[in-house]
Amino acid sequence: QLQASGGGLVQAGGSLTLSCVASGRIHSSAVMAWFRQVPGKAREFVAAVRGNGSRTAYTDSVKGRFTISKDKNTVYLQMNNLNFEDTALYYCAADLAGWSNYVHLSRKYDYWGQGTQVTVSS
Repeated sequence: QLQASGGGLVQAGGSLTLSCVASGRIHSSAVMAWFRQVPGKAREFVAAVRGNGSRTAYTDSVKGRFTISKDKNTVYLQMNNLNFEDTALYYCAADLAGWSNYVHLSRKYDYWGQGTQVTVSS
């Protein structure tokens, strides 16, 4: 249902773009989001975009560096000025219920992709 790609190894200060293609029961009005997780820690909200692209939300640590966008059934995460703390397994997710004040909560999401690893070297 969700296929993520685009992760890799990048030097600090570099850029990467993650992509996630939605299919099946995930309709175009679903909220799409990116979360990330490092071993031993809880999954962390990164960014979310409304189905029509009209609203976005970001966690504070990525504001000004990351941009989430959506084109039809694909959601992107443009990541600039990466630092070591951005190293994680990145997951895309879809919430069929639509935009709310709780887009940062992982339990809101109905579908999850398989994860793509982002590693930032110093």
